[in-house]
Amino acid sequence: MGRRARDRRRQQQQRQRQERGGDGDGGDQAGWAGGYPEIVKENELFERYYRELGIVPDGEWGAFMAALREPLPATLRITGYRSHAKEILHCLKEKYFKELQDLEVDGQKVEMPQSLSWYPEELAWHTNLSRKILRKSPQLEKFHQFLVSETECGNISRQEAVSMIPPLLLNVNPHHKILDMCAAPGSKTAQLIEMLHADMNVPFPKGFVIANDVDNKRCYLLVHQAKRLNSPCIMVVNHDASSIPNLQIDVDGRKEVLFYDRILCDVPCSGDGTMRKNIDVWKKWTTQNSLQLHGLQLRIATRGVEQLAEGGRMVYSTCSLNPIENEAVIASLLEKSQGALELADVSSELPGLKRMPGITKWKVMLKDGQWFEEWKDVPSNRQTQIRPTMFPVKDEEKLKAMNLDRCCGVPHRHSEVTKVCQGVLVQSAKHYKRTSAHVHQKVPQRTGNTEVTAANSDNGSECIAEEPLLAENEESKKMQELQNSDTEQSKKEGICGPPPSKKMKLFGFKEDPFVFLPEDDPLFLPIQKFYALDPSFPKMNLLTRTQEGKKRQLYMVSKELRNVLLNNSERMKVINTGIKVWSRNSDGEQFGCAFRLAQEGIYTLYPFIHARIINVCIEDVKILLTQENPFLSKFSSETQKKVKDMAMGSIVLKYDPDPEKPGDLQCPIVLCGWQGKTSLRAFVPKNERLHYLRMMGVEVFKAKRKEEELESKTEEGIHNMLPQTEERMDVEDKEHDLVAKMEADLGEEPSHSPVESSAMEVENKIEGLDQSSQNANSHVSQESKDADASNGKD
Repeated sequence: MGRRARDRRRQQQQRQRQERGGDGDGGDQAGWAGGYPEIVKENELFERYYRELGIVPDGEWGAFMAALREPLPATLRITGYRSHAKEILHCLKEKYFKELQDLEVDGQKVEMPQSLSWYPEELAWHTNLSRKILRKSPQLEKFHQFLVSETECGNISRQEAVSMIPPLLLNVNPHHKILDMCAAPGSKTAQLIEMLHADMNVPFPKGFVIANDVDNKRCYLLVHQAKRLNSPCIMVVNHDASSIPNLQIDVDGRKEVLFYDRILCDVPCSGDGTMRKNIDVWKKWTTQNSLQLHGLQLRIATRGVEQLAEGGRMVYSTCSLNPIENEAVIASLLEKSQGALELADVSSELPGLKRMPGITKWKVMLKDGQWFEEWKDVPSNRQTQIRPTMFPVKDEEKLKAMNLDRCCGVPHRHSEVTKVCQGVLVQSAKHYKRTSAHVHQKVPQRTGNTEVTAANSDNGSECIAEEPLLAENEESKKMQELQNSDTEQSKKEGICGPPPSKKMKLFGFKEDPFVFLPEDDPLFLPIQKFYALDPSFPKMNLLTRTQEGKKRQLYMVSKELRNVLLNNSERMKVINTGIKVWSRNSDGEQFGCAFRLAQEGIYTLYPFIHARIINVCIEDVKILLTQENPFLSKFSSETQKKVKDMAMGSIVLKYDPDPEKPGDLQCPIVLCGWQGKTSLRAFVPKNERLHYLRMMGVEVFKAKRKEEELESKTEEGIHNMLPQTEERMDVEDKEHDLVAKMEADLGEEPSHSPVESSAMEVENKIEGLDQSSQNANSHVSQESKDADASNGKD
């Protein structure tokens, strides 16, 4: 039955292709638009509703609807905090974009990618290529491989243009404490992390990002996004944003409530501004979606404002066109605040961004087409669907003081975006009223091994009830009384209020605890001696994810996040935090240290390391990244001299650009490596290897195809072949393989963790030569299994 169904589906698809082919360019156009079947992009209720509200200027309705029917262009963003962002931009412009000139795909000419004029430093670009065209077209295979590889490295983010705007409007500085309330899948969170690390010479910025999402499974997608940026200043937590608990920090021996300098409140919405991407919205759109979400949006935004520091900034954003989800929420917040909040004027920010002002007058419509202009007109049987906060303020003086026209709508005039609403709220120190119930609490002294337990499905997390921090006037009090009169219905509708005082049951995976190393832990002394760590190294910030047995991985967080972790173990469910800086190397004690460096955290560690550093030239770097375990004789004489008197074990390989050679790579590179008796190797992830090679002008496209062929042959049983990137294996390489196996038997263990698996892994820790000959290409070790168990959900 299943086979017959597949055959019928295949025949139906074939008929559809033939029908489109008979209409001239229909088939090609369908592929160009992303491969969607023909769909009627019409919704009478949608047009009737938004025409009546006048969300676009007179005379532009036709252009607005035409823009919604166009496919959404593909956009990408180069991560701005990496020191080699300019090198990536140069590579894109001079190599990959030039190869797109005069290229035709499916009979249509590919337009040259254009930079987004409003994004700083040309770090964001858009093209008319859809994702399907990028994936399927043979002419674009090389460009697509580049995008995928650089995305995995964290050097490029394939992010929609409209999604880039809210983080930019937050105006983040490296010292800011930031809360991302509804963070998954994490593209905006990644932007915030980049802004913290604007200066790569500062390994530990004073600020941090706490990224929250209510969906436990989506939190792991968020972890994956954040992990690519290798920051010690990010923490992923799992809470309902509308009742996210107040956190506490230690300030000079006292516990104080943590208030955030910047808050991103990108709330769940109906998404009718995403019709160009989510075509199902055309069929499913109804006003009921916005009516159901308004209460939740208001509760989340209210909770965000309650945690905003004096003088702080919160950006409220949706991808919806509906004023009930946008201006109505912001107006309600402003009315409740009694002057404590101000809608900031951001018209001068992001020059080049076309925007439309927010609207001040709107009506509410039910899905049956019935309109209501005021709350008093709503019949009692409809008051559970329609709430007072959905209507505009009637007092003209109050309405004018709110400055709702400062809301920023991104219109159809941008070819790469559709309309969204952004409201930038600023907390006024002059009018702010803050309770002080949580300050001046003595903090007990902590000594020894400190543990922070992550909440799990068996243990709930307690959220402490507090008084709402927003001031209320008489009118809002009456409104609250009205809401309280129908408590059960209000709960169903999601009316805003303080977080609940009861314990909340949290669900999801059981997380391992976060255990900080005590100051006198004997584990750290050999590490400190082996790498000659600077006395300023913050060893208090090292942690592990295990309480018993050997510590296999050491992670590091910033001092500020350590403060948050230690003081809130019972308040929050932490999914992930910290970057891996050291990994245990089996039998490594014989080399002087049981832990080798991890590439993931090398840029954070490097400023503190004063030993085992080898400066290499660009030719040495190419050898390290294209060959497995190259003999020392292949390196420059300077490198050989430096290695000669150095003991075996983990090392740092540093490349410094030469300003007198502008043709060479002009950004520094720091790699983790391993020095053997007769060889030198780099422990670098596969995509990161490819990235550095591209930046140095080495063609890697064919190399990857060769590697894939070799991997497929390995699966067929050819265990004696090792991947080579640029040249065939010669006699010296064959002899070297045997030496490498013997060194592996002595304890030179390669990286097998998912984060650090290289493009050309060949060795494993083995117990005998006979066994090694059968398993030379096996990529499984006990350490990799442990890493998979702890990082599999990442």
